[in-house]
Amino acid sequence: MSMPDGLDERAAGARLGSHIRMLRKTRGLTLVQLAERTELSHPFLSQLERGLAQPSLGSLRRIAVALETSPIELIAAADAPDESGSFVEVSRPGEGEIPEGFASGTARMLAQRARTFHPMEVVSDSLEPGERFIHAEDEFLYVIEGHVRIELGDQTCDLDPGASVYYTGGTTHRWWSADGEPYRLLVVKQVPGRAAPRTSGEGPA
Repeated sequence: MSMPDGLDERAAGARLGSHIRMLRKTRGLTLVQLAERTELSHPFLSQLERGLAQPSLGSLRRIAVALETSPIELIAAADAPDESGSFVEVSRPGEGEIPEGFASGTARMLAQRARTFHPMEVVSDSLEPGERFIHAEDEFLYVIEGHVRIELGDQTCDLDPGASVYYTGGTTHRWWSADGEPYRLLVVKQVPGRAAPRTSGEGPA
């Protein structure tokens, strides 16, 4: 797997493995169960979680689907050092680009060290719906430019610039260009394992 330039591959592999292990445990899966879902070997997944193996793009996609997340989320985890204290991060144009090979268009992380949520910019002009994604975390999408058609569960709607949509975890989703022209989105996804706090009046999860 190709990591973003400037990253120490061993450190990035360790972060990726730790994130995959956290996701697997959050989803209540054993290594054996993950191996069955991905059709990847138990020893390989064990080495991957310990940062001793590097997955191919195909393997990373299988793991993402099995863990109800996206490949981009996993790449972001490899590129996001764990920070325990306060910090300020400025993101500039051209920084945080996600390696190609997951979907049409381009994407870049707008906060490399995000701990509570992952903001991401997505640019594409694809008329093809592509594959559906589903993950346990909530997600927010805002249309900056262009016209987007988004499928959420069994409903589809068109979004113009300035429109937004918030959907809870467990909602299958995918989006594409409504007219074949380029679009640009801001997508904000809750970091796995970091549930939003509930108020005293809300029931149990």
